[in-house]
Amino acid sequence: VQLQASGGGLVQAGGSLRLSCVASGSIFSINVMGWYRQAPGKQRELVAALTGGSNTLYADSVKGRFTISRGNAEKTVNLQMNSLKPEDTAVYFCNAMKPPNREFWGQGTQVTVSS
Repeated sequence: VQLQASGGGLVQAGGSLRLSCVASGSIFSINVMGWYRQAPGKQRELVAALTGGSNTLYADSVKGRFTISRGNAEKTVNLQMNSLKPEDTAVYFCNAMKPPNREFWGQGTQVTVSS
């Protein structure tokens, strides 16, 4: 499975950005897609995920501001980020999972929010 992420960039606080991720290769059986982020000096953390069906999971820090959704193409996922804060600055990684507990990562895309 290969994950290609796009989007990201530099935005002022309060602005919006949209990330997209497309899975290719052996995409059958992928049952979870989501986004993680890693800020300098911090551990990678879950931002949002789409599990089986349309179940969503969000980090408390982004609830009400970020929305994860499926894209139009198969095995694509988007992350709409609104009301961005400087503390959202991080490298964002697309993630996919398929049984039994196989995990795949995209290359990461930088999101920088200036105050």
